[in-house]
Amino acid sequence: MALPTSVNSQITDAVTQANVKVLADAPAIAIGNLYQMISSSLGFSAQNAVMAQQQSNIIHQASTTQGVNLIYAVDTAAVADATEKISRSDIPADLTNILGVIKSLGEQPTRITG
Repeated sequence: MALPTSVNSQITDAVTQANVKVLADAPAIAIGNLYQMISSSLGFSAQNAVMAQQQSNIIHQASTTQGVNLIYAVDTAAVADATEKISRSDIPADLTNILGVIKSLGEQPTRITG
């Protein structure tokens, strides 16, 4: 109850209660504004993540397409000719012989002569 004044006490009670209500609403309004700001920021973060993922997918698709185009652009006749020349030469046999010599040297004890 408000203090007695020359104004009607019902009016002073209404004004006092209205001021108290405004003061009591301030923390709730501040928290509400904070929650709105945080949810907006999280929404923008999610949108940015989705956009970055879409751009990454586009880059991966383009690089895969470019790689496939490079594979198809290789002259297969030239590759086949080079493979045939290597397989008909003595290079595989020579490599096998060298490997055998290396293995046999690894199995025998080494002697120091001098």
